[in-house]
Amino acid sequence: MGIKINIQLGNCKEKIKVKYFDKEIEKLEKISKGDWIDLRSAETVQLNAGDYKLIRLGVGMILPDGYEAIVAPRSSTPSKFDVILSNSIGVIDNSYSGNTDEWRFPALAIRNTIIKKGDRIAQFRIIKNMDPVELIEVDHLNAISRGGIGSTGWR
Repeated sequence: MGIKINIQLGNCKEKIKVKYFDKEIEKLEKISKGDWIDLRSAETVQLNAGDYKLIRLGVGMILPDGYEAIVAPRSSTPSKFDVILSNSIGVIDNSYSGNTDEWRFPALAIRNTIIKKGDRIAQFRIIKNMDPVELIEVDHLNAISRGGIGSTGWR
């Protein structure tokens, strides 16, 4: 059975059906500061440096039409748990909403580590899909070049 959580999307409050694949993990809740919702590991995993694992997050949901979820590591995840999200961010569109579509964290261990069930390792927010755009090929861009990647300096 799913649980509905209320999430503010723009000016309306959407109700999102959430399925908990693990009844023991804490329920999703928006943190008091910021716009992200924490995700917890739904399993205890032991990883050696260089190991890769799709860590179960214990939830799935039906996102509203026109919205997607962006999943990212918490800022403390690399220092507390010695893993990084292998694809930098995850994008979950509203078609990933089947009864067995459990969200996962693609972890790459940077050192030997143990992540315990219930540890907050990721976070997500729900955003509106990008409006359609038309890409037009040109031979020249009119803007002034900045000088390359990282060209804004160190400070």
